[in-house]
Amino acid sequence: MVALITRLGPEFWSTALYVVAVFAICAIMLIGSALLGGKSQARARNEPFESGVVSASPERLRLSAKFYLVAMFFVIFDVEALFLYAYAVSAKEVGWMGWIEVAVFIFILTASLVYLARIGALDWTPHQKKRRAARIAAQAAGKSE
Repeated sequence: MVALITRLGPEFWSTALYVVAVFAICAIMLIGSALLGGKSQARARNEPFESGVVSASPERLRLSAKFYLVAMFFVIFDVEALFLYAYAVSAKEVGWMGWIEVAVFIFILTASLVYLARIGALDWTPHQKKRRAARIAAQAAGKSE
């Protein structure tokens, strides 16, 4: 057993200790919350609420696809802003090569935004969608002649 311990390097033992510590902390949190947590059996305990406010209606709220589209755009462009912040912090160290890479990055972001606008992903109202559909139909009729 001692030979096994000495044969394995310190990297193995530090990783093994980390894994054991993670499992121990998880077990302590789960057991602690089960022992110390509230045991209330009140009727309102199982009702869903958000931000401390009980929902007004019991059925699930249906959100339009536009909500998810806006959320995806926000996440995509917000993450890109984080990349630009990281560049701004290290602008002096990366020099002109970093500037060129950031310029290409911003160009790709701008091109993707223009593409999204051209395909109608940013059209929110039915009026704009009808106008776009009519324009596409007119283009298709012009090409078929």
